[in-house]
Amino acid sequence: MKYRPLGNTGMNVSEISFGTWAIGGSWGRTDDAESLNALARAIDAGVNFFDTADVYGDGHAEELLGKAVKGRDDIYIATKFCRAADIHDPAVYTYESVRKFCEASLKRLGRDRIDLYQVHCPPTDIIRRGEVFGVLDRLREEGLIREYGVSVESVEEGLLALQYPNVKALQVIFNVFRQKPAEELFPKAHAQGVGILARVPLASGLLTGKFTEQTTFEPDDHRRFNRNGEAFNVGETFAGLPFETGVRLSRELAWIGEGRGSMAAAAIRWILDNPHISCVIPGFKTVSQVEANLAAADVPPFTEAEQARLREFYELQVREHIRGPY
Repeated sequence: MKYRPLGNTGMNVSEISFGTWAIGGSWGRTDDAESLNALARAIDAGVNFFDTADVYGDGHAEELLGKAVKGRDDIYIATKFCRAADIHDPAVYTYESVRKFCEASLKRLGRDRIDLYQVHCPPTDIIRRGEVFGVLDRLREEGLIREYGVSVESVEEGLLALQYPNVKALQVIFNVFRQKPAEELFPKAHAQGVGILARVPLASGLLTGKFTEQTTFEPDDHRRFNRNGEAFNVGETFAGLPFETGVRLSRELAWIGEGRGSMAAAAIRWILDNPHISCVIPGFKTVSQVEANLAAADVPPFTEAEQARLREFYELQVREHIRGPY
């Protein structure tokens, strides 16, 4: 496992880390025993950073993570808050409210301090107003959190967040289908010593190349109930692409897996090839999925010609189809 600095936080994190939304819920059936085995496999492989949130399975993902890393202070945990309430209500971002969120997460995680506490995709106006960052400064002074950041939906929101000097990390949708953040946001974040966590690296599974237009998902899978943004931001599902369009475009990307084991490993490798990325955080539900994602570390990087081909593909065939702010 290779490690990269998480901005200037002093934390060096495994370049392939993991998100825990899928083991919490909203990705179809889960099995807690298998989830814990998968977490253990990741840790054994050198993964030292996990991303979670208080709303993943109404706290269940945090509880599982707490069990998996109990007594391991060498494992960094990032969690998120605000989506357990009305994200548009300014009262959700007051000191009293955020401290309650924080204390509840700490209890579920079995920890005294959160390594990275992130505002969970708040409305643009909340970032622009900035009061929440003063609240997070206070929690940091009190020792409840080590550092804080923002999970954003769009480049605009990321640039707004960078205006606040103590924002130390941005969590951003970034993959072959969502290349825009690399243009302006990543260089600015890097210049300010802000770490970048790349989420939705496989475009909700599109970049595995395993879906067809006839693929169906379980009723409790957000890829069914939020396919077009019915429940939350449309950009979180299939990278903001209409499903059938994404399937068609993924077929045209099958070549990236040649010589790289699988299309999924290649898609993660492409993200890791960007020097501004601190880590990529794919999801998982099984040991085999953890192992498949870890395989990306050992596949060949993309050549300059391949990178240029993928940029052109994004500009000419993908960009116009992405929905929602990005």
